[in-house]
Amino acid sequence: MNEPQSTKITAQITGEPREIERLTRGSEGGRWKSTHRGNSLAAYPTACPVRGRAGQKPTAEMQQGAVLRLPLHDRKHLVSAEIEKLMDAAKGSRNAARDRCLLLLMFRHGLRVSEACGLRLSQVDTESRVLHVARLKQGLSTTHPLRGDELRAIKAWLAARAKMQPEGDAFFLSERRGPLSRKTAWLMIRTYGERAGLPVEAHPHMLRHACGFALADQGADTRLIQDYLGHRNIQHTVRYTATNPARFERLWR
Repeated sequence: MNEPQSTKITAQITGEPREIERLTRGSEGGRWKSTHRGNSLAAYPTACPVRGRAGQKPTAEMQQGAVLRLPLHDRKHLVSAEIEKLMDAAKGSRNAARDRCLLLLMFRHGLRVSEACGLRLSQVDTESRVLHVARLKQGLSTTHPLRGDELRAIKAWLAARAKMQPEGDAFFLSERRGPLSRKTAWLMIRTYGERAGLPVEAHPHMLRHACGFALADQGADTRLIQDYLGHRNIQHTVRYTATNPARFERLWR
């Protein structure tokens, strides 16, 4: 009897969440540092065994060790190196300070596009070096530490923002001095992805997924990532740690 093609992954989580500060200790010299090969693509399912269509046996060529790679458009995340390319693509643009700050905060704090566009000045505390994240979709709102490179990006944007003399308290602004729209953020990220030559069509939610995978690469446990991203249901978090080999490194010692 053929075994089912899909298996059910069951994750048993034990222990209490540790301090969120631990998540960002891997940052060195303004770059996100991963303890597992720099957020390697090896942690993600980029390939799968070749199977025939339903009711059709694989051909001889398919059986000779052939591997069918998932189409690039099926990948729903970016890796750390691609985030850096996005940041570099934003240099010299008309809204470089704003866009680089937006990209960095969305990645480091796993912000949804609506959460990023909805940020208020009161949520960004540069004196205390914290970001008050208000999660949507009934998520758990938390307070995250801000790292040195984030503070520099924030201050550079705040200086440019002050010159616009806006009336509202929206943190990210459009060129018309109103709150930045989700549509503008989507278009901006897609444009920078094309400019950077990324192999996928970049969109905002890829940065949130990139955050989850990067934290898993650092060895953060599932429960801690769940708190950091504000997931109510831990099943939404397991995707980041289930396929990551870093969680097995302490075994057989």
